[in-house]
Amino acid sequence: MLNPAMDKPGVRENLPEIRRAEMAAAREILGVRQRFLGYVDSGLPGPGEPLPDDCFARTPVEQAAGRLVALIRSFRPHVIITYDETGGYPHPDHVHTHRVTVAAFDAAGDAASYPEAGAPWQPSKLYYHGALSKAWFQTMHDALTARGLDSPMAGVLAEFPADAPEPAFTTRVPCAEHFATRDRALLAHATQIDPAGGFMLHDRDVEREVWPTEDYHLARSHVEVTLPEDDLFAGLRPAG
Repeated sequence: MLNPAMDKPGVRENLPEIRRAEMAAAREILGVRQRFLGYVDSGLPGPGEPLPDDCFARTPVEQAAGRLVALIRSFRPHVIITYDETGGYPHPDHVHTHRVTVAAFDAAGDAASYPEAGAPWQPSKLYYHGALSKAWFQTMHDALTARGLDSPMAGVLAEFPADAPEPAFTTRVPCAEHFATRDRALLAHATQIDPAGGFMLHDRDVEREVWPTEDYHLARSHVEVTLPEDDLFAGLRPAG
């Protein structure tokens, strides 16, 4: 429960139902379709604490990939986005999502893999999302402090290791005009996003000025591309 205002009677007891409603609200804001695979959240165990027995991170990759392959063959996407091998941060579900998505990307176009999951469909491009990298936090912190504004980034920067690698972005998509929609979709997840804390605190005009993109690493492509890109569908759109 990351939003103190939502930590009240009736919420924790009904959290699965509430989280589904939050997701429904977010997808309505974004105008997208969305499906759950039906797994249990693994939580974020402390050092030495075991994962729950029935959680997603304990699910064999082959099993979860089969469910995702079925959705890929149903949705028929040209581009797939997932976490990199670090999960963005080491939440076990994020790391496992990376493994499962890579396996499903490879299997979806193979008729011999998961034949029960529908007709083969091969997505053309696989990207790793580079959201909230150390470079982003540092750039935002420097820009805010240079303008005499309070920076909520210092605490997060202190948590990054000194030798954190520079992000290897291949693709930067300009989207500053969509930040307001992004924020509305985030805030729809009211039990997880505190409107008075964390990511919601920094000045959006500064963000639009110094980091107006969403950033990705092209991990695999079945179409010819020229890097760097500014479009996830580069190589797929008709010429002209």
